[in-house]
Amino acid sequence: MTQAATLEAETPATPQTPVATIDLAAERESSGVDEVLGRLDAELIGLAPVKARIREMAALLLVDRARKAMGLGGAAPTLHMSFTGNPGAGKTTVARMMAGLLHRLGYVRKGHLVSVTRDDLVGQYIGHTAPKTREVLKKAMGGVLFIDEAYYLYKPDNERDYGQEAIEILLQVMENNRDDLVVIMAGYADRMDRFFSANPGFRSRIAHHVDFPDYSDDELLRIAESMLDGSGYALDGPARSAMSEYIGLRRAQPHFANARSIRNALDRARLRHANRLVADATGPVDAAALSTLTEADLRASRVFAGGLDVDRAGTGEARK
Repeated sequence: MTQAATLEAETPATPQTPVATIDLAAERESSGVDEVLGRLDAELIGLAPVKARIREMAALLLVDRARKAMGLGGAAPTLHMSFTGNPGAGKTTVARMMAGLLHRLGYVRKGHLVSVTRDDLVGQYIGHTAPKTREVLKKAMGGVLFIDEAYYLYKPDNERDYGQEAIEILLQVMENNRDDLVVIMAGYADRMDRFFSANPGFRSRIAHHVDFPDYSDDELLRIAESMLDGSGYALDGPARSAMSEYIGLRRAQPHFANARSIRNALDRARLRHANRLVADATGPVDAAALSTLTEADLRASRVFAGGLDVDRAGTGEARK
């Protein structure tokens, strides 16, 4: 240890003098909380109850910071969370924004998000799980660890499964390192309830349970238009009507994944659009033709004829 390091270690930190009053409005503005909450409103369509809950948590953390500055006692708030809802409802996106919010308020050092599934944590043989799990936790320290479909960690019917080892390590770190890591566990609501019942250690460590509702048909249409706008595309009038009809039909079919299904449908519509332009090319085309999806690009989907087949990638999403 160098002399400078020794002196630093031996010199006691000067305690901060508690303040008498706090301007919460000024604290909110200087922390950048409004910027994150503004992005939440601007970038995510719908999700009103989720946005309201995030605002409540932001208020709790602002008040907690104010209490600390005034020298008021009390334990720091528990920040581990559970996000429940169907696929494509925005859970990962909100988790990423939550990481930024926690960083702005000083509750995590880096504010990054590490998103994982069971395969990133659980090994295939004895002695493999602990180093895999610890490596993921090391990457996530100072930020947020997002565990999607967390219930797959627990497989009580398989005696040779190593998920329980990962669970025990996670529980220990969630308790001992809660000032340097926030864990968000996500998945279907009913499966998460069973997971917490079988692993009460998680339930006792998670204070915030946020349920993500499915998007309405109107919200999904707005999401589709927003996705296209972000890529420099648009729907013409008849295509917009076809997209609205598509959403209603697709929602009634299996494996519907909210915004994720809409994004996949638009990707396929863009493929049809490009193929149509090239196949029909007889001369110059303008920017509008290159950027506008027509009704034909949408109605070529098998969904309009009631067709559906499972995605080969194994995601459960349908190929149309």
